[in-house]
Amino acid sequence: MSRYQHGDVRAFELLLARHRKPVFNFILRFVGNRERAEDLLQETFLRVIKGGCSYQREARFTTWLYTIARNQCIDLSRRMKLRQTASLDAPSHCADADGPTLMESVADPDAAVDRRAADAELQGRLKTAIERLGEEQREVFLMRELLHLQFKEIAAITGVPENTVKSRMRYALEKLRDQLEDYRELARVAP
Repeated sequence: MSRYQHGDVRAFELLLARHRKPVFNFILRFVGNRERAEDLLQETFLRVIKGGCSYQREARFTTWLYTIARNQCIDLSRRMKLRQTASLDAPSHCADADGPTLMESVADPDAAVDRRAADAELQGRLKTAIERLGEEQREVFLMRELLHLQFKEIAAITGVPENTVKSRMRYALEKLRDQLEDYRELARVAP
């Protein structure tokens, strides 16, 4: 980012190549719609271009970048609520129906058919359970599990104390455990 700030356009291309996919995955999991996620990804990197001069090395670039992406998601959520459309917690039928979900696309294509069926069922249930989390808990869960960010980094991105982030993660995990309990019971019984 420092090189880009000093006029090196190729440095931005490197940043884009390095961060495009993980930022897109984060946004997609946050908003649940591929087209909206692509729009927000473009807007996020436009903000990086426009705000490049304001970036300071005091914070990690990824912290700054994910803060921008998160704010884009929150702004969209607010706009959608004003328009009285389905919330981010709506059932998965509001997600992009044209392609596979992110959870489906990470399944091992060489897995046995019965394992793929079980994995697809679990992934679908997990996706639904994640969508049912409150916005703040879902946000922390996705940053921690999908982006592998440290609690300290999540706190910097969300602007809340680290203990609040940890608390949100704990509640998210408890809710997910509760929502997936019946699946866990079925898995124990299955041969």
